Amino acid sequence: MDLLAVQLKQEERCTIKGLARQHGVSERTIARDLSLMRDRGLPIDADRGRGGGVRLDPHWGVGRVNLSYPEAVDLLISIEVAEKMGSPMFLANLGSVRRHLVASFSPRKRAEVNRLKSRILIGVTASTYVQAGVTSPPKRVVQALHQGFIDLETLAIRYAREDGEISDREIEPHYLMLKYPVWYVLAFDHLRAEPRTFRCDRILSASRTGTRFRLLPKREFRKSLHADDLAP
Repeated sequence: MDLLAVQLKQEERCTIKGLARQHGVSERTIARDLSLMRDRGLPIDADRGRGGGVRLDPHWGVGRVNLSYPEAVDLLISIEVAEKMGSPMFLANLGSVRRHLVASFSPRKRAEVNRLKSRILIGVTASTYVQAGVTSPPKRVVQALHQGFIDLETLAIRYAREDGEISDREIEPHYLMLKYPVWYVLAFDHLRAEPRTFRCDRILSASRTGTRFRLLPKREFRKSLHADDLAP
């Protein structure tokens, strides 16, 4: 029903038949869900007739966005990254949005978010040479790295160096660094038994191991930062 509400608000015209086909259910199921949504107070209008459209008042729900805790954390960190980068475009209200999000957290959750934010670093913009070779990491890699980073969990990765050599590693993702538009993970590499910096878009695969690690201070990674994007 939440997905239906978002869809009805964003799309100009939907039909019961089209919604049923898209969501893989019967038209009767869609009609029942729309009725339940009306009973909950959602202002859903429908045109008369079998092929008539249904819509949700586009002004409904402003200020009523319901985010899960992980979604709110991701949004808050994204806002922090945008502010740290200092771009003046379309950021006038980010401070206000951030304050609203933070206010919705319990004191314990605020402390957890602050710890996460302190582990995200913003560096200088990547060189044109580096930018020319940037690709998007696979979604599964991003998801595993995301959870490993948040949960302080060791990851098993397959990594491709700049020279094309591929190796299997077990890493502890301690910090993330953005050298726009390239993301790096500052990790303790079990293979080399020392801190290393890995370019996220060169991680070919990643999986969680279930093994937790203790966060190291940032000073432990200063040497690896000077190695730029190489993780030999």
